[in-house]
Amino acid sequence: MSLRYVVVSLFKPKFHLSNPNKLIRCFPSSTNSRLYSQFHDQEKHNLISSFNRLLNQGYTLNSIIQIGKILGSLVKGKHFLTVVSLHRKLELNTGIKSNLFSLNILINCFCQLGHNSLSFSVFANILKKGYQPDAITLTTIIKGFCLKGEVYQALHLHDKVVAQGIALDQVSYATLINGLCKVGRTGAALQLMRRIDGKLARPNVVMYNTIIDSFCKNKLLNDAFDLYSEMLAKRISPDVVSYNTLISGLCIVGRLKDAIGLLHEMILEKINPNVYTFNILVDAFCKEGKVQEANSVFAAMMKQGVTPDAVTYSSLIDGYCLVKEVNKANDIFNAMAHKGLTVNVHSYSIMINGFCKTKRVVEAMNLFKEMQFRKIIPNTVTYNSLIDGLCKSGRITYALELVDEMRDRGQPPNIITYSSILDALCKNNQVDKAVALIKRLKDMGIQPSVYSYSILIDGLCKGGRLMDAQKIFEVLLARGHNLNVYTYTIMIHGFCNNGLLDEALALLSKMKDNNCIPNAITYEIIIRSLFDKDENDKAKKLLGEMIARDLL
Repeated sequence: MSLRYVVVSLFKPKFHLSNPNKLIRCFPSSTNSRLYSQFHDQEKHNLISSFNRLLNQGYTLNSIIQIGKILGSLVKGKHFLTVVSLHRKLELNTGIKSNLFSLNILINCFCQLGHNSLSFSVFANILKKGYQPDAITLTTIIKGFCLKGEVYQALHLHDKVVAQGIALDQVSYATLINGLCKVGRTGAALQLMRRIDGKLARPNVVMYNTIIDSFCKNKLLNDAFDLYSEMLAKRISPDVVSYNTLISGLCIVGRLKDAIGLLHEMILEKINPNVYTFNILVDAFCKEGKVQEANSVFAAMMKQGVTPDAVTYSSLIDGYCLVKEVNKANDIFNAMAHKGLTVNVHSYSIMINGFCKTKRVVEAMNLFKEMQFRKIIPNTVTYNSLIDGLCKSGRITYALELVDEMRDRGQPPNIITYSSILDALCKNNQVDKAVALIKRLKDMGIQPSVYSYSILIDGLCKGGRLMDAQKIFEVLLARGHNLNVYTYTIMIHGFCNNGLLDEALALLSKMKDNNCIPNAITYEIIIRSLFDKDENDKAKKLLGEMIARDLL
């Protein structure tokens, strides 16, 4: 069975390169006419000009080499359509013909654009021209499959190619292993690495790092460290990526002390931590509200001669906002510009959210205006933070104006946006408007969340419309919504406030049956109501449950 048959059997190409004009036809003609106008950067224009000049000079060994370099540079800049267009000109030129190198580049472009059928057309052309496809050719096609999540197609191609006696290299296997991990098949990736070990290719640090990373992201830390130990036993030296991956894994599961220990081990092994290493740790400590520890990592970072970047400072800002030390967060925010760092939409969003959470909405608004003055476009997170702050400060009208602005700027409001509006309407005794908003959201194709419904149920209960709240609650249960302790507690509170203690106790029982564990607030609401009604025995029983559950 020929190699051509193997590949064609996997994916029949819809185009044949015997007519090069057909290659470009899958793209709109307007795209071709815009290719050059898309690039405003002088360097890109220079590359295209150099390509045209070399094409006019005709065939020389130097021109072929230089054209390959130009196409390669454009690929690095991810200008895939431009490369396709230029390659078409190359194919139409009678003086210079494409070689295996330039055809491999073209395959890569089509794979990156998601046009695997055209990749196979180029592959057919490689065979037609009498070139022998190399590992780069096949690896690029395998990568194309993996980019589209078609990993089993990639594995099938691998098996057929190996059966033909064609050797693939470490890059090919690293690509396959990465593809398997990306679709959640970490076990299969490990099996593949075991299968090739000592037979087809020697596993390298990239393969190990990829599988270790997948284990860490799935919180399988024991498996990750077992593989790390195996790597050391095989004398495959871990690199900075290996350590970063493991440190990140430890942070994901909250083992921050062990993560710091691994950082020290890394330094002892003469592997220099980079800015990403320190950012993982700073961010992890900040998310836990441990800003002092985060600052210690920051100090260690400076001691190692690693320059903090915008991510480092944004994490610290987030950490200080989390512990409500907004002034310190603001000092760091202001210091970023002085240090020559670009303050981006992410940094602004964190700071705006920090101000809003501490009811400093005016300062949040000033920062929002500053963003617009500096032509930094707010994203959905920015708008949601500010809208929530405005709603909580009673400025619903301005919040609604911002919702309209979001739509106008192409930032569609989401359920988080509308939940803030719902909460404000309910708290301002405008429950009918809240009910109407829920209906309108459904008409708009936005599915209200359990949190949104919880807000509405709470608003109805507090507005004296217990029956309406109960109907919504029961509909949610009947439709299989996974109601949480917050929603149950709201409904129980509604029953208790209306003296319906039997209904409250029945719902508490149903809550337990549905594997939703009551919290201290749930118990306290019912126990207080029971004592108020002199139902002391029932109250004491629930008090005993609280103690047994270590909630008191």
